[in-house]
Amino acid sequence: MKKILGFVIAILFLTSCNSEDSEMLAIDNPEIDLKIPADFPELNAFVSQNKPTQYGVELGEKLFSDKRFSADNTISCSSCHIQENAFTDQKTQAVGIEGRIGLRNTPSIQNLAFMKFYNWDGSKLQLETQPLVPIITHEEMDSSILEVIGKIKDDASYKDLFRKTFGDENITPDRIYKSIAQFEYTLISANSKYDKVKRKETSFSESELKGYQIFQQKCASCHAGELFTDQSFRNIGFPLNTDTNEAGRARVTGVSSDFMSFRVPTLRNIEYTAPYGSFGQFSTLKSVLDYFDDGVLDADNLDPIFKGNGKKMPLTEEEKINLIAFMKTLSDTEFLKK
Repeated sequence: MKKILGFVIAILFLTSCNSEDSEMLAIDNPEIDLKIPADFPELNAFVSQNKPTQYGVELGEKLFSDKRFSADNTISCSSCHIQENAFTDQKTQAVGIEGRIGLRNTPSIQNLAFMKFYNWDGSKLQLETQPLVPIITHEEMDSSILEVIGKIKDDASYKDLFRKTFGDENITPDRIYKSIAQFEYTLISANSKYDKVKRKETSFSESELKGYQIFQQKCASCHAGELFTDQSFRNIGFPLNTDTNEAGRARVTGVSSDFMSFRVPTLRNIEYTAPYGSFGQFSTLKSVLDYFDDGVLDADNLDPIFKGNGKKMPLTEEEKINLIAFMKTLSDTEFLKK
C-alpha cells in the first residue's frame, strides 16, 4: 500500500513539474504579436499550429542566414532572399552553389503568413515543408537536412537557441523547418505609402492617384486585395522558358490546362524585385507594361483577361507612367531595412 501511495505521489509530483516546466517555457519563450493589418486576409491554417515565438524567430533567422545549409558552405537562404531587395536577389534566375543556374527567378518573401501556396507553381501548401526544396535541389544548395544537422549539432549557440525555443537541445528536421517558418511568418509588409494613404496619414500625388484608378480598372482583378494578389495561377502569355523542365503549375497538377500558369505575384515592394517574370523575362516595370500593350503570346489556356481583348492590355504612355507611379507607392522602406 505504501509503495502504491508513493508511486501516486511521484506521478503527481512529475505531472506538477511538467506543468510548471510547460508554463515556464511559455513564459520564457513568449509568442510574438504579428500585428495583422486591417483588411488583410486571414492567416493561413498552419500559423496557428506553429505560432512565432521570441526564440523560435531568433533561431529561424539564424538558420535562414547559415551557409552550412549548402553542400559547400557558400549559400544560405539569405544569399538569394536579400532583405533590401524585398528578399529577392535581382537575378533573372536563382544562382546556387558552384554558380549553378536555377529554373526560376527567386520569389519575394513577404506576407507569407497569409499565403495559401508557396513557390511559383504552388508546389507547397505549408511553409514548414518549403525549406527542404532549396536544400536538396541540385541547382540550389544540393545538400540534405541530415547533412545540415551534422554540421550544426555541436554548435553551442544553436544548442542554446534550440533549448530556449523547444525546451531541450535536440536538433531535428521538424524543429529546423518550424523555426525558419516562424521567422518568415513575421515578415509582414504593410507600411507603404499606399497603406498610409488608406490610414489617411498622407495623400497620393496626382500621378499616383491616376495610376491607382487605372490599376483598379485593368489590374485589380488579379492583383487583388491587400496582398495585391488573388493567389491564383494564370498563363498571361509571357515569353516562355526554354528549359524543358518548365511547365508552370502543370508540373504540380499534371493538367494540361495549367501549362505555363504561374502564381500571380504580389505587387507589394515591386519596385525592388526586378527582374520580373518566372525566369526574369523583363528587366523593368516599363518593359512589362510595354509587353502587355504590344500583345502577349497566345495559348489555349491564355487568361481570359487577355484572350478576350485581342491578347493585349492597351495602355497609353501616360497610363504606363501613372501605373508605375502607383506601384511605387506599394514600397515599404521600413520592411527593406535590416
